[in-house]
Amino acid sequence: MKWLNKLERKFGKYAIRNLMGYIVGANAVVFFINMIDPQVIALLQLHPRLVMEGEIWRLVTFIFIPPPIRFIFLIVFVLYFYYMVGTRLEHQWGSFKFNIYYLVGILATIGASFITGAPATPIHLNLSLFLAFATLYPEHQIMFMLMIPLKVKYLAWVYIASLVISLFGGLASAIMALASLVNYLLFFAGYLSRKLKLRKQAHVGKKRFQHNMPAKSFVHRCAVCGKTELDDPDMEFRYCSRCEGLYEYCMDHLYSHDHVKSE
Repeated sequence: MKWLNKLERKFGKYAIRNLMGYIVGANAVVFFINMIDPQVIALLQLHPRLVMEGEIWRLVTFIFIPPPIRFIFLIVFVLYFYYMVGTRLEHQWGSFKFNIYYLVGILATIGASFITGAPATPIHLNLSLFLAFATLYPEHQIMFMLMIPLKVKYLAWVYIASLVISLFGGLASAIMALASLVNYLLFFAGYLSRKLKLRKQAHVGKKRFQHNMPAKSFVHRCAVCGKTELDDPDMEFRYCSRCEGLYEYCMDHLYSHDHVKSE
């Protein structure tokens, strides 16, 4: 994403740091206000017709609407999860790129709402953050409902299934669901393409090996220490989304290496 790196060099100083902290805090405030006055959600919701009538604050305030949960312990868990996901992504990308990811999601949601004429909430937008998190940290384990240990990659499949169901829930539902993928595809299309290509190469290499043809003795190799899966069968290897090129690292160096930038 060279264009994004250029934007960051020019405008990175204007990034809002700890963005998810502000959003989650506003969600918590709205949740408690809503317990007193249930009409507050209607005042914040993104509604194209009302925006066109002059209520332009709805273009922003809809992101402060909390999930439709009534129980306090559940909303605490969900908002904490949102915060954890957002801060991890900001740590991985930097504040500017995380701001852009969230901003693109907002604009996509607004566009989908105006195209369909349907009111919008930030549910799909926040789930797009989770999908990005699950792509970068598939093995990360959370305590679902504070009791059940689950790896986020399994929850990601549940989310993808819900998106597929939304595609068959009518035109408005389908457009809103697809809009939530705009920011994800913008950031991860290249990464997914490279990953698919490498999997294909690994599959071809495996077939060649099975037919006693010359092949590499390993599939994964850390660009820092040179460790492969032959050195440590339990070691996981990942590609860094911030490095420009196909650079793979072991878990010992995934977060401590110097990012490779093309000249």
